[in-house]
Amino acid sequence: MTSQHLTIALIGNANVGKSAIFNQLTGLHQHVSNWPGKTVEKAEGTLAFCGRVLDIVDLPGTYGLTAYSTDESISREYITSSAPDVLINVVDAAALERNLFLTLELLELQPHMVVALNQVDVAERKGLNIDSERLARILGVPVVPTVGTRNFGLQSLMDEVIRVSLGRYQRSSPIKYSSDLESRVRQLADTLEAVNLSFPKRWAALRLLEGDNGIEALVYKEKPEIEAVVQRLRSEIENVTGEDAGSALASELYTIAHRVSSDVTAHDVRKQTFGERVDRLALHSAIGYVMMVLVIVFMFYSVFFLGEHISSLLDQGFLQIKSAYYSSFPGDFAGFIWAGLIEGVVAGTTVAIPYIVPFIIALSILEDTGYLARIAFLMDSAMHKIGFHGKGFIPLMLGFGCNVPACLGCRIMETGRERLICAFATSLVPCTARSIVIMGMVAVYVGFGWAAVLYIIDFIIIFALSRLAFKVLPGEPTGLVMEMPRYRRPSLDKTMKKAWVNLKEFVYTAFPLIIVGNFLIQLSNVVGLLSIVQLAMSPVTVLWLGLPAVTGIVLIFGILRKEMTMILLASLMGTTNFALVMTPVQMFVFAFVVMIYIPCIATIAVLAKEFGLKRAAMISFVEVSLAIVLGGIVHYGLVLLGFS
Repeated sequence: MTSQHLTIALIGNANVGKSAIFNQLTGLHQHVSNWPGKTVEKAEGTLAFCGRVLDIVDLPGTYGLTAYSTDESISREYITSSAPDVLINVVDAAALERNLFLTLELLELQPHMVVALNQVDVAERKGLNIDSERLARILGVPVVPTVGTRNFGLQSLMDEVIRVSLGRYQRSSPIKYSSDLESRVRQLADTLEAVNLSFPKRWAALRLLEGDNGIEALVYKEKPEIEAVVQRLRSEIENVTGEDAGSALASELYTIAHRVSSDVTAHDVRKQTFGERVDRLALHSAIGYVMMVLVIVFMFYSVFFLGEHISSLLDQGFLQIKSAYYSSFPGDFAGFIWAGLIEGVVAGTTVAIPYIVPFIIALSILEDTGYLARIAFLMDSAMHKIGFHGKGFIPLMLGFGCNVPACLGCRIMETGRERLICAFATSLVPCTARSIVIMGMVAVYVGFGWAAVLYIIDFIIIFALSRLAFKVLPGEPTGLVMEMPRYRRPSLDKTMKKAWVNLKEFVYTAFPLIIVGNFLIQLSNVVGLLSIVQLAMSPVTVLWLGLPAVTGIVLIFGILRKEMTMILLASLMGTTNFALVMTPVQMFVFAFVVMIYIPCIATIAVLAKEFGLKRAAMISFVEVSLAIVLGGIVHYGLVLLGFS
């Protein structure tokens, strides 16, 4: 390994600061793609160091190498097939024992490894002092204390990486299991010497005893007689330990991790941290849910309050501009220019933007502080009733911002079945665009309480349909395994950057669509095409849903972006004061239909990419059918109850 070109792989549990180290090492010299055949992102970068070019790969966060989840499968496949020159195992110094389980697994698989003992500053604040030199002697590989976010220790880390690549670090013998297990692991490893494998025989022996399907298929295909040996050794382990071989080996590994962690960690007497005190309330079985509801309600009310006031101020300003425009440019052509081109910009600016920015900021704060993960923990039990665990609540929450990244976020689910159910549920979540319609129309002109009713109805629909999908699709929900991030003070700079990225995407992508769509509608209206489309759709829009005929064409263009429905409706109606042209029931039904009738075109594209065109089309068909059927029921139900 004396090449001037080295491949380095970063691996570790989730939330250990692995990506921070990756970003510090690679800077802007990185790119993101997908792992072949997978929907998990692959981050790669380069670093020039000591006259060498280092290709650095950031593997997905994983807790083991059992290949039960997509992340575990990717990491294991990469290490065994691509064989990186050096592996950097990033561990959280503040949670050493839990992180060492993966470290011990890696030691059996990859001899050329360096341990980055990351976030030592956090560990010290918690009163944990870790003897990195002693840990290195026990593990038999270099251990370097680091703080990835501050670039601390990374020079030393890369020095050790080069030393290991040059073979200057003599690794000691592997950590041994208890005698009952160790003897049988060695016996099977010796048997495997007759098998041609690209990875260590001892590691393969451990996987066979655990019942790893992938390794079994590989070994038994070449040497079928080894299966009988494996079965015999498994039975012996079960007789000795009282549990199956896989559980016995895992328990032993946890025992070793506990022993090593205890041996190298000194505890200072300390007070309870701020985060621990907050978590006593935030994760409480009763108080935690009250806090969660209050936080979510406060977030939505703040968004509505700010959005309404900003929208009102902008609307007043544009009304003055409109009045001045018509005074300066009288005539039908000038009116067409305003209605066809300028009105779309006005409506987008006054109706959409005032709600987008506050919502993205609020969601970013929840995510950056670490409270979003607490919500996932609290919602685990409820999510199991739908068919997936609490981690699925995170994409659902992100869906309130935008369904596109939320659907991509469903990749955190462990199985394909859970990812599909989660994406289906996420596509029904009222995103910012749909919330613009709910808040800008129903909350303003019908009442905030009625807007809340729409959200409640949507949650009931999501729960019922997800539960149905869970019943129809085979499989069982998996347990929740996720890292609880520490509480952090939100960064104003980071939050505003997120808001700007989302706002820029809206301005650059949505505004051209709004302007073109609005112009085509106005042009269609001039040539008489609009009335034909409206007439064709009127049996559904007018007779069944009880909406104005003009909403038919608006709903079609709304597939491009949901906020366009209200913006174009305002343009066609000639006013943003919907109370002048629609009844409260019509506004409620219109918002309800927009809320669930079909994902936007960008979300459909993501669904097609993630799950295939057939499933994306099926999800769209189900949601359109639901919107039409339930929309009519809601309309006639409200009329029968005496609402107008």
